Amino acid sequence: MATCTRSSTLSRALLLPYLHSRTQTLCEPIRIARFSSTMKQPRPPSLFVRSQAKRGPFLKQDQVAATSDLEFEAPLNIVEYPDPILRAKNKRIDSFDDNLKKLVDEMFDVMYKTDGIGLSAPQVGINVQLMVFNPADEHGEGDEIVLVNPRVNKYSKKNVLFNEGCLSFPGIYADVKRPESVKIDARDINGARFTVNLSGLPARVFQHEFDHLQGILFFDRMTEEVLDSIRPGLQALEKKYEDKTGFPSPERIETHRLKKVAAGFGKL
Repeated sequence: MATCTRSSTLSRALLLPYLHSRTQTLCEPIRIARFSSTMKQPRPPSLFVRSQAKRGPFLKQDQVAATSDLEFEAPLNIVEYPDPILRAKNKRIDSFDDNLKKLVDEMFDVMYKTDGIGLSAPQVGINVQLMVFNPADEHGEGDEIVLVNPRVNKYSKKNVLFNEGCLSFPGIYADVKRPESVKIDARDINGARFTVNLSGLPARVFQHEFDHLQGILFFDRMTEEVLDSIRPGLQALEKKYEDKTGFPSPERIETHRLKKVAAGFGKL
């Protein structure tokens, strides 16, 4: 079982551009938990966030979120598959105000209450490009990381298979292959742009949440063999949606076709 050591002053200084204000320590022993994904297998040996805050290019090509797009009522609730919110377009955030900070706080709260270590905005019904995560999976431990309008800059050629779950897919777990490390561009909660390198568990959490921001769900990245193992669970969620809403499921796993994926993140 891999463990983390307490951070040095230098490490914390490098992480400051994107750590949320409630941060406590850089790296504590990490318990197996959900990141909107649940880790059932042993963690990868490298769990440290390697970062270098610096200015970098930032693409502005998505539709900008209006004030109304960021409105919410507490407490937030997890949106479950097959709700169409999970497939909807997520808008870019350009307003870094107190309302955004309140939304981030609420997202962390619901993440901890559901035993998660990461959460994307569409998973709580808000279609904007925002994610939060804390690999320590508990308030008061580890580091609370906020990424706004993230973009993937580079990714490693080495891919790693790992057992994932998702808060939007309660009780469902299966193997997903993703790059071992990624380099990303993003904004922090105050709107400052930065570039950061992630590897190990933080890289996997990021990629899972980044997929949500692209309207991609983790079963989209599974092989047909793996997908067959969770098909009954997905069908049960589709029926649950129909019973709750009175409407037909907006998508059905029985008609799902394996999609060609170029990398472990981004648009299909």
